[in-house]
Amino acid sequence: MNKSRKVGKYEVGRMVGEGTFGKVKFARNCETGESVAMKILAKSTILKHRMVDQIKREISIMKIVRHPNIVRLHEVLAGRAKIFIILEFVTGVELFDKIVHRGKLPENESRKYFQQLVDAVAHCHSKGVYHRDLKPENLLLDAYGNLKVSDFGLSALPLQGDGLLRTTCGTPNYVAPEVLGDQGYDGAAADLWSCGVILYVLMAGYLPFDERNLYTLYSKITAAEFSCPYWFSPEANKLIHKILDPNPKTRIRIDGIRNDPWFKKNYAPVKYREDEEVSLDDVRAVFEDIEDQYIAERSEIKDGGPLLMNAFEMITLSQGLNLSALFDRRQDYVNRQTRFVSRKPAQVIISNVEAVAESMSLKVHTRNYKTRLEGISANRTGQFAVVLGVYEVAPSLFMVDVRKAAGDTLEYHKFYKNFCAKLEDIIWNPIEGTG
Repeated sequence: MNKSRKVGKYEVGRMVGEGTFGKVKFARNCETGESVAMKILAKSTILKHRMVDQIKREISIMKIVRHPNIVRLHEVLAGRAKIFIILEFVTGVELFDKIVHRGKLPENESRKYFQQLVDAVAHCHSKGVYHRDLKPENLLLDAYGNLKVSDFGLSALPLQGDGLLRTTCGTPNYVAPEVLGDQGYDGAAADLWSCGVILYVLMAGYLPFDERNLYTLYSKITAAEFSCPYWFSPEANKLIHKILDPNPKTRIRIDGIRNDPWFKKNYAPVKYREDEEVSLDDVRAVFEDIEDQYIAERSEIKDGGPLLMNAFEMITLSQGLNLSALFDRRQDYVNRQTRFVSRKPAQVIISNVEAVAESMSLKVHTRNYKTRLEGISANRTGQFAVVLGVYEVAPSLFMVDVRKAAGDTLEYHKFYKNFCAKLEDIIWNPIEGTG
């Protein structure tokens, strides 16, 4: 008999799956008896792939994003070498299994699942979260037959400054045409394409784009080369063609789908509390020690002074060998990461940063010349956070690296512009001959 293992108040049981970064196990809350799913991530993997900020951001968002049709994230715990994400355990089946066993589903049943999927996707998009791997295997059905989207938010990577995602990911058959290119894409439009493919699969029992040869598959997806079977109603056929539009700019959006006559039939939006208080204290506590580890691993601390940046990191940060990007912060508005250079002592830089942040009503946390600024986003839908690091790139020359940790990208760029304007006294710009 296997000896049961405990993590906090949870008794850990059998393995139920494997995710991108680790295992998922069944667990039971010993205090309440509630069944949960425990996602286990290795800290070493997160550090190795430099995923600290991303994973922290996505876990925070998953905790904030609360919707009846999305698998709930209860809390986060940390062990010596692992992070444990406690998720709602859905006792039903994968929607994929239902399609495999039954073949195509009746139009009314397909519409009900599609309505719930669109509601979940709309809620997440309103929080700036994109799934990017929507497929029936990621859609669960609970004991009452209601749809639950799993892993929403834990699959998205950081955005570039223009708000476009650039990583090709997802299952090929469900991926939007623009994701296959390298020009960047709108995560919301790409998710809706995947929703359209899912609706087709529910009603047809097979995929609209299904070729063994990847080149042929990509060609058909790019041209949106598909046809609906004869049993689709004309209204469903019309809506699917609007969703599977290869041009993301003319593709139907959430509002258009919700106003579609076929979609609206028997549509009853689920009721839930929007104002539920959510604490992120557990997320902060778990990631504080990882962030310290992260700083220690990538830089040596000199007499408790600022971080030393090696040549490789400097080149990486300054877009190849073009070091002018280090000094001209205007070039950098297109990136999620922004930076400026100063000739003032590191402690003066930190003091100025803290004073300006406090004047902007932001909470300030400083440790080892790394500062985190936190506030509420302008639209009040979540947290706004920025992380700054002071690096010595040459004797008496410091680079301040600024990154968006949470919040809207556009809001971040407005903040950065305003922030730099208030720090003009300490910013050195040799290109303009100031300083």
